[in-house]
Amino acid sequence: MEEGMLYLCATPIGNLEDITYRVLETLKTVDLIGAEDTRHSIKLLNHFGIKTPMTSYHEYNKVEKAKYLVEQMRQGKSIALITDAGTPGISDPGEELVRQCIEAQIRVTSLPGPAACITALTMSGMATRRFAFEAFLPPDKKERGQVLEELKRETRTIILYEAPHHLKKTLEELAQVLGTERRIALCRELTKRYEEVGWSTLGELCINLTKEEIRGEYVLVIEGKALEQVVKEEQEKWECMSIEEHMAYYESQGIPYKEAMRMVGGDRGISKRDVYQYLVKNKGKEK
Repeated sequence: MEEGMLYLCATPIGNLEDITYRVLETLKTVDLIGAEDTRHSIKLLNHFGIKTPMTSYHEYNKVEKAKYLVEQMRQGKSIALITDAGTPGISDPGEELVRQCIEAQIRVTSLPGPAACITALTMSGMATRRFAFEAFLPPDKKERGQVLEELKRETRTIILYEAPHHLKKTLEELAQVLGTERRIALCRELTKRYEEVGWSTLGELCINLTKEEIRGEYVLVIEGKALEQVVKEEQEKWECMSIEEHMAYYESQGIPYKEAMRMVGGDRGISKRDVYQYLVKNKGKEK
């Protein structure tokens, strides 16, 4: 018996017209649809007249249910996976099913379509060549703090998801860690009737955004840390240390004297020659 395969089908994040013909045809012809919330997805299927049976596949049954779906594909059934909105596997349990399919050598294909993170990024006006997608920040306080500290040093554009009832607190945390002057594009209800994008700074949003204004699902697109600022902070880090101490730091690691001078100069934003002249002038030391 020929094995079936898995189709990752991107569904609209708001506007139903964003679904592709290929996804519609696939949802009609597969044997089974795995859905994050069948009660939610039945509205989509009914809208397009799709009668294919569904089964639930969500965060709380993803491991055991993936085993079941893999076995169905081993028996020759084709299965489509959909999420509540957007592309399966992006900030949802789909990655577990994909992993198990790969381990079982079952073919997986992805049918491209809507993704809230990419939609927001392209509308934001922020740099798009390099970006870091973090989805929802972890709820665990310790893990959340670690992620925020990593984002503090992130030079790529940052994309986050947030629910309305947590938005204010998250913005305040981001302003405290990343700085109040960091620019942000706050995207709300993407592709829907009341779609809105607002541009501000983290500090201004914390002051001006009222609870009455917070409605719908949000994507936060935040500018990365400027490379110039990273270089400046790296240089400032060494200013509490004398050049002699800085040299000793590298030489204690077995780094040759001349190479240590080059590294010290690079750390401080000066030339190797400047380091040499300082050492000769202040120590009378020459090698």
